Amino acid sequence: MTSEDGAGQVVVALTAVRKEYGEATALDGVSLEIRAGEAVAVMGPSGSGKSTLLNMVAGLDRPTSGQVLVQGDDLGRMKEKGLAVFRRRKIGMIFQFFNLIDDLPALDNVALAAQLTGTPADQARRRALELLDELGVADRRNAYPAVLSGGERQRVAVARALMNRPALLLADEPTGALDSRAGEQVMDLLIVTHDERLAQRCASRVVEFADGRIARERTLERQP
Repeated sequence: MTSEDGAGQVVVALTAVRKEYGEATALDGVSLEIRAGEAVAVMGPSGSGKSTLLNMVAGLDRPTSGQVLVQGDDLGRMKEKGLAVFRRRKIGMIFQFFNLIDDLPALDNVALAAQLTGTPADQARRRALELLDELGVADRRNAYPAVLSGGERQRVAVARALMNRPALLLADEPTGALDSRAGEQVMDLLIVTHDERLAQRCASRVVEFADGRIARERTLERQP
C-alpha cells in the first residue's frame, strides 16, 4: 500500500461471505477487515478455507453469498473483464510454486507484469531491475527459472508481484520464509501458511481458520 492510500485505511472487507462448491461449504459466513499497513497470516489445516479466502480477495472466485470489497470495489458485482483489470492493477500474487514463465529470464518475468497493463517495455524493464536489485537478485536478471535456486525464484516472484505497486500482496503457501530484507519490501502482506515461525516473523495479525470459519484472531509482535 503506497503512502497516498493512508495508513489504517480498510483495504479488504469481507461481510458474511459464504462459498459453496456443490454440497461442500468452503467458507461459512466469514467477516474480516484488513487495513493498510497490516500483515495478516491466515492459518489453519488443509481444507479449512484459507486458499478459498485468497481466491475471493483476488477476484478469482465469487462468493455464493455475502460481500467482498477491496479498496471499495465490490468484486461480486464486477464482470470478468473488470476483474482481470482489477487483478493486474491492484493485486500482487506470490504462488506456492512461483509460476514463473520458464522460457523468460528473471528480468522479463518481472517486467511482463507491467507490460500487460500497458507500461512501455523499456520503462517496465527499468523498474523490474530496480526491484530485483532491492531484493538482492539483480545479478541473476538474465538467468532462466530452471537455473535459479528456490530462494532466488521466490525473490523474482516477489518482485513480479510488486511490479505494479499493488494495493494488496497475496502469498499462498510460500515454501521458504522471506528473509528480513525481503520482508521489509513487503509491507502489506497477506500470507496463507502452515508455518507458525513464518507467521510470527512476518505478520502483525494471525487469523486462524477451521471448517470454513474464523476460529481465532490474535495480534502479534513481529519477531526479529
